[in-house]
Amino acid sequence: MTRQAHAPAQPADALDGFRLDAHPMQEHFGPYGGSWIPEVLVPAATRIAHAWADARQDPDFLAEYAHLCRTFIGRPTPLQDAPRLTSHAGGARILLKREDLAHTGAHKINNAIGQALLAKRLGVTSVIAETGAGQHGVATATACALLGIECVVHMGSHDIERQHPNVVRMELLGATVHPVDEGTRTLTDAVSSAVRAWISDPEGTYYLIGSAVGMHPFPTMVRDLQCVIGHEARVQSLALVDQLPNAVVACVGGGSNSIGTFVPFVADEGVELHGAEAAGDGIDTPRHASSIAGGRDGVLHGAHTKLLQDDDGQVLPTHSISAGLDYPGVGPEHAQLAATGRATYHPVTDAQAMDALEVLCRTEGIIPAIESAHAIHLAVELASTRSSDEVVLVTVSGRGDKDLSSIIAWREGRLGDAR
Repeated sequence: MTRQAHAPAQPADALDGFRLDAHPMQEHFGPYGGSWIPEVLVPAATRIAHAWADARQDPDFLAEYAHLCRTFIGRPTPLQDAPRLTSHAGGARILLKREDLAHTGAHKINNAIGQALLAKRLGVTSVIAETGAGQHGVATATACALLGIECVVHMGSHDIERQHPNVVRMELLGATVHPVDEGTRTLTDAVSSAVRAWISDPEGTYYLIGSAVGMHPFPTMVRDLQCVIGHEARVQSLALVDQLPNAVVACVGGGSNSIGTFVPFVADEGVELHGAEAAGDGIDTPRHASSIAGGRDGVLHGAHTKLLQDDDGQVLPTHSISAGLDYPGVGPEHAQLAATGRATYHPVTDAQAMDALEVLCRTEGIIPAIESAHAIHLAVELASTRSSDEVVLVTVSGRGDKDLSSIIAWREGRLGDAR
């Protein structure tokens, strides 16, 4: 029997941070975005865009999403004061938005639940997803198990090796994990494989993309669903410290947790927005994934954005110790925020992220995902240059259980350059 998630209908103004239409639905972000896709996908993408335009304003859909966020995901996630991390930084007060405490251990579930509900609304019975670190794959498998939908997750074989616990979790949840052996065998190739699978059956399947990337309407849709992070953080900051933060920090790969954190603060001119990109061995080397700091305008996976490419426009291989940030592009809204100067993006190396991971463990008793550790490094760096009456808010996008094998290998000197 298919499990249904029921929630009483509520007026939209009673749903707090779950107003999915709080920000405009748009295909272009300045010169970025769009739908650079094969003709065979146009009807399916258009159908999803129309369905999302309706769903994000439908009180019944909104109520069901809010109900699952509260009772299944565990929202709102806390905003935690971090006094010992603040003392370590020696400057501004640091606050942690704890997305690692959401069900499945990361922010990815916010998006997966919302899109899975949309897939059911469209009458689709099979969902395709891609994953790098495995968190989106786990979140999608979880949402599909909850709602009774078949799930196939495309994952690079290199990421399968370094994120094996998440592979087991996906399989336990009933998903099929499809290994991808092309290219670098990481997130880029998983996305390409998932898109190819969608092209083979665009009407019978739903591509549940995990980040704010790709063709319209996915960047808007993922942002809408992840903005619950920033909406909550805004209210919580005012309640906890009686002010908005002076700076908001999040890690950026494709950019879903960061765009969801940033957008509710964009209109607040006094709030700086800072993204931490994966610099790997350094952006002066070929081994990094800093698509804003080191990339150029181009088209990737259906959107015009910033990406790493050579002089002939070929996508370059990337490197990051973090599987979830190991992607050569960024969401188009981030590209616009960077181009307009509203947000600043900083490269953070593997070594800096791993040092920050250990600092957070020892000062606050939190083992973050390696992705999140990039943001922790940047938050500490920013806080150290500011006065004690300022506030730096950082999103801890996920927990580090999935990364233990990589952490062990790093500590044993089996990953990266000698330190």
